[in-house]
Amino acid sequence: MSFNKALNDEEVFSEMRKMVAFIKQEALEKAREIKVKADEEFNIEKAKLVRQEAINIDAAFQRKVKQADVQRRIAQSNNINKSRMTLLLTRQQMLDDLFAESRTQLLTVTKDPTRYEKFLSDSILQAFFRLLESEVTIQYRKADKALIDKLLPDVKARYLEATKQAIDVQFLDDHLPADGAGGVIVAGNGGRTKCNNTPEARLAILEEDMLPLVRDMLFGQSPNRRFFN
Repeated sequence: MSFNKALNDEEVFSEMRKMVAFIKQEALEKAREIKVKADEEFNIEKAKLVRQEAINIDAAFQRKVKQADVQRRIAQSNNINKSRMTLLLTRQQMLDDLFAESRTQLLTVTKDPTRYEKFLSDSILQAFFRLLESEVTIQYRKADKALIDKLLPDVKARYLEATKQAIDVQFLDDHLPADGAGGVIVAGNGGRTKCNNTPEARLAILEEDMLPLVRDMLFGQSPNRRFFN
């Protein structure tokens, strides 16, 4: 038979100190475990946040790069379009100046009597052939009336010889502008059919027909053109 020996106060305090020390040690180890785990979770969460923030920053940077590239392309396109428009306007101005100079040169034709006489004779005859009418009216410059009276018999004779058809000519009181380049406007079919054989009208036709060729002569062929006549 065994009996538990009663502990004195000193032994009780000693045992209590051991228990306190044990509990404190357990608590310290538990605290260390908690701290280690907390540090690990903190580092993991920190790494996630850093990684996510890096992704966000990279995405924002890429968006800004794309925006900058789009703005650069827009600016480049605007500059190209502006330069192209300036070039087109400059070329058009050159063509306008060229044709304006041509219109000015038309006025010199009337100052050469021999040259203008032939032009007027041929213009009247050509108008007769185009209309092929038996009755026509002629609109002319008032200053050219005497010259037309002189030329008309020969022109009518040539027309009769070529078509075997006589032609009756009436003069209109509504004259062409005195400061124009001359020529005639011949009308048939009661004035419903007209042949404008003034130098201005012929130049306008020439401008339209010759414009592609003139452009090529002045500026060269367009690299974007696919077909050539």
